Amino acid sequence: MEAADLFEKYPHNPLVWDEMHAPDHVRPQYQKVFDFLLDIPADELSKKEELAKRLFMSQGITFTVYSSGEGIEKIFPFDIIPRIIMASEWQLIERGISQRLRALNLFLKDVYHQQFILKDGIVPIDLVYSCPHFLREMQGVNVPFDIYVQIAGIDLIRDNDGTFYVLEDNLRTPSGVSYMIENREITKRIFPDLIPQNHVLPVTHYPNILYKNLMSFSPRQVSSPNIVLLTPGIFNSAYFEHTTLARLMGIELVEGRDLVVENHRVYMKTTGGLQQVDVIYRRVDDDFLDPLVFNPDSTLGVSGLLSAYRKGNVAIVNAIGNGVADDKAIYVYVPEMIRYYLNEEPILKNVPTLHLAKPDEQKHVLANIHKMVIKKTNESGGYGMLMGHVASEKEIEDYKKEILKDPRQFIAQPVISLSSAPCYINGVMQPRRIDLRPFALCGPNGIEIVPGGLTRVALREGSLVVNSSQGGGSKDTWVLAGS
Repeated sequence: MEAADLFEKYPHNPLVWDEMHAPDHVRPQYQKVFDFLLDIPADELSKKEELAKRLFMSQGITFTVYSSGEGIEKIFPFDIIPRIIMASEWQLIERGISQRLRALNLFLKDVYHQQFILKDGIVPIDLVYSCPHFLREMQGVNVPFDIYVQIAGIDLIRDNDGTFYVLEDNLRTPSGVSYMIENREITKRIFPDLIPQNHVLPVTHYPNILYKNLMSFSPRQVSSPNIVLLTPGIFNSAYFEHTTLARLMGIELVEGRDLVVENHRVYMKTTGGLQQVDVIYRRVDDDFLDPLVFNPDSTLGVSGLLSAYRKGNVAIVNAIGNGVADDKAIYVYVPEMIRYYLNEEPILKNVPTLHLAKPDEQKHVLANIHKMVIKKTNESGGYGMLMGHVASEKEIEDYKKEILKDPRQFIAQPVISLSSAPCYINGVMQPRRIDLRPFALCGPNGIEIVPGGLTRVALREGSLVVNSSQGGGSKDTWVLAGS
């Protein structure tokens, strides 16, 4: 069977934006890839898919799914057909994300210092103070360059009219960048000629940019600051990413037990004695960072770390306490933050969102729950979510009880269709829903967004859930040079 035959039966849903196919033609950014797929025999395409699986397996590109209290390591599913974004679309995304991060950094500085936005009634004060990730321990703490979010992974979706929306802001310890890098390396192996022919912009320099950014936050003015990546350890779902980034940046991968605080300074234990640490790129959640201040049972952090941080003797990336800005209830107010701090209109829209703590919005959601997606305000990874259009009546009734117990912890959004892209599954070309997580780096010299990101794919037919923990996979994301 020729690959051309694969597209003959490719289903087109007029209610869904297809990234490759417009209603009557192939979109121009996909034309060269489409022509290539018309010429290549399907068995050759299947061989390339098999090669990609073997490469992922041999390189140990994995994530961990937690089930029944046990961690199961899985190979991250990868679809070989790239997702392609035009330069003009990417420029819009870059401007929108940069604007959003400027406002969110200003919000974090404000909310931990003067709190003008709360006093002016733009963001409800009780919403901030009831957020579990608003840390009073960070009030009045100055962070280097007033940058709280050095690394962000902003999730974007595209609705059926082609408009990009921000689905959520990941400002604590965003993950997935290693898969962006590895996806590109695998694509280079299986389609060596396609990337240069399409003038695809590179993403593999991300670790270099990240390393330079981390250096710039060092509190000591030394030529080679000591930078470490703090991981929770091998049982964390993103441990592959931690090891990959540490290796690519040439920095030490450490656990809490490898560090010690003395005289409000952080040191790494080495065979040659203690070495002072200047910058910690942490992949450990706030609650576990310092057992003297947060969770006293934590063995993942370092006793006294917050005191060293407050004294300005160590930089922590991302800043402690960022979770208040990506609480899903606070997300509702980001467009207002942009207007308030920047005096600009938002470039990228929010998904319309209702907060169930508001009685009128709660009433509307409960009456229309079959058309809504309900999320917990501080869950991630697709957990704790109700997809009203596919949930059973019992699931809905049980979920309603949870909402009524604590409505502050829930938001609701309409079911957004999510755009689809062609995927090569079981020897057949099939549309699957996708999102996009670009990675932005904020430093003293501005915001830099690597041209690409992690395109996540809902591999189950008909599914809108792209999270790897819920059966999702990923694609290589190509941003084309030029117009």
